[in-house]
Amino acid sequence: MTQAGIFGLGAPEHSYLELDLVDGASAVDLVKAVAGLAGPLSTGGGVNLVAGFRPELWAEAVAAGLPAGVTGFNTPIVGADGFQMPATQHDAWLWIAGSDRTTVYTNSRDVLAAVVDVATVATETGGWVYAHNRDLTGFVDGTENPSLLDAPGVVIVADGPGAGGSVLLYQKWTHATGSWEALPVAEQEKVIGRTKADSVELAEDVMPATSHVSRNVVEEDGEELKIFRRNVAYGTATDHGTMFVGFAAQQRILDLMLRRMAGATEDGLRDALTLYTTPVSGAYYFIPPVTALAGFAPEDDD
Repeated sequence: MTQAGIFGLGAPEHSYLELDLVDGASAVDLVKAVAGLAGPLSTGGGVNLVAGFRPELWAEAVAAGLPAGVTGFNTPIVGADGFQMPATQHDAWLWIAGSDRTTVYTNSRDVLAAVVDVATVATETGGWVYAHNRDLTGFVDGTENPSLLDAPGVVIVADGPGAGGSVLLYQKWTHATGSWEALPVAEQEKVIGRTKADSVELAEDVMPATSHVSRNVVEEDGEELKIFRRNVAYGTATDHGTMFVGFAAQQRILDLMLRRMAGATEDGLRDALTLYTTPVSGAYYFIPPVTALAGFAPEDDD
């Protein structure tokens, strides 16, 4: 069974925690600690918890538990004009989402208390849903997302090692809002590749090859490669941006999209949106199925 929180739309408040093992702790120790958070691992009770692990760490804890081709974000992606996407891989990732900030704060404290003996907090970022379905550029975010009926087919590893799990790309992008807002709306639309008011894709004859849509809509053998985005805004009025939270059944799709954005492909075209947004972190995590985590959970005394 896939972790239900991946599809738990509607929560307005979010917290993301990246963890590193403490000296002397093992991969199994960390997985056991996270697996003990059995209650919040399913949607309900006003909070969702999704847990993931550095792919190499999960493979160490679970023999033959990792899909082929899944690795950590271990080296930066270097693209056109010296543009880089940094690699800031950590050992585990926890996503707490809820109906209000109090709920998220309280559950985050409970989660950290449960893992305190085996892990330290490497990063902590709070996020929120901005203007219902837009990011801080003012454009609708996730227009290309599959419906909730189709999303499992995009997100879930269907069979073999890691079946029922998913691959997460997690990045923090800061926004140069002043520069962005100085652009006329028509120029912003060329950067994104969609209209701002109603998110209609620009006509092919006016769509720039460097637009965000052009670099992210990728076809293979006549079929569009899809991912499932759960992005939110983060930060304050002076320091803010987008938390990219993207799930897929295959890491190669996420990697290809990143390389196309960076201009690290044969055509050398860089996504125009990267002139106004900058990635400051990058990590991949394997999101194991609940059934796999259940094997590490402590037995119920009852």
